[in-house]
Amino acid sequence: MKRSDLLHIKSLHQYYAAASLRKPRHPLISIYNFKEMPQLAVPEALRFTLDFYVITIKYNCTCKSTYGQTSYDYDEGVMGFFGPKQVLGIERELPTPENGWCLTFHPDLLNGYELGKKIRDYDFFSYSVNEALILSEDEERDMEELFQKVKKELERPIDRFSQDVVIAQLGLLLTFSNRFYNRQFITRKPLNNQLLSQFDELLNTCFQNDVGRQHLPTVTSLAEKLNLSSKYLSALLKQLTGLTAQQHIHEKIIQIAKQELSTTNITVSEIAYKFGFDYPQSFSKLFKNKTNMSPLEFRQSRN
Repeated sequence: MKRSDLLHIKSLHQYYAAASLRKPRHPLISIYNFKEMPQLAVPEALRFTLDFYVITIKYNCTCKSTYGQTSYDYDEGVMGFFGPKQVLGIERELPTPENGWCLTFHPDLLNGYELGKKIRDYDFFSYSVNEALILSEDEERDMEELFQKVKKELERPIDRFSQDVVIAQLGLLLTFSNRFYNRQFITRKPLNNQLLSQFDELLNTCFQNDVGRQHLPTVTSLAEKLNLSSKYLSALLKQLTGLTAQQHIHEKIIQIAKQELSTTNITVSEIAYKFGFDYPQSFSKLFKNKTNMSPLEFRQSRN
């Protein structure tokens, strides 16, 4: 396989076979300990996508990571979350398998359950590896217990309650993950405040002149400059300010538009085009949603 090739893994069975693991008992959900995973000989670095979710927890993981512009070392428990269709990679030289768990489950498992809808709200499935969840000792114990419960349930003989129980356990695991990520945002507050300042500076730079305003920044472009994923940046800003990254961009547009409407005589259409809107109606709709007034009503209120 060429380095540029992208391997697509559709099923848990295919994934387990590729990892030289025993065939999973259930086609839609399975769990294994990294101790069970043999040392793999990978001829070259691989890039691949999966059709299912993966949640990993690794203990005593001596790793170096980058958060924003800052690198740091950690050896606590680390959790990673990977959603379907994400591009993942394996380097040629794989380390010895670590202690921990890997839980895989297909979206079809959640069909007909509320979790099937709710899981879309868990943005951490779109975070990058650098934004892994770092656990405290107490959190490690909580997560270990949850993974063990999932494993125990999957090893039971299947009955009519099996899927309900495992879905409930999976939902609890995700709720705790969300809770611990929220804690991580709080405990990293000094560093996060620094990232917030960098974000504000980037946003201000983008709106410094008319040329910049015609090429409005996207959440993705801003996140890339901060070495963050777009989902993580939005979740971080939501925690710190109550607004997502996209809402911050909209607030900046409204702020400058108000200045233009109050201090100049240029038309609403001209203002819309200056901000890169293809249609003035789109700008007017955004303005009214944010201020409860149309641009013309706002201008008249200032005269």
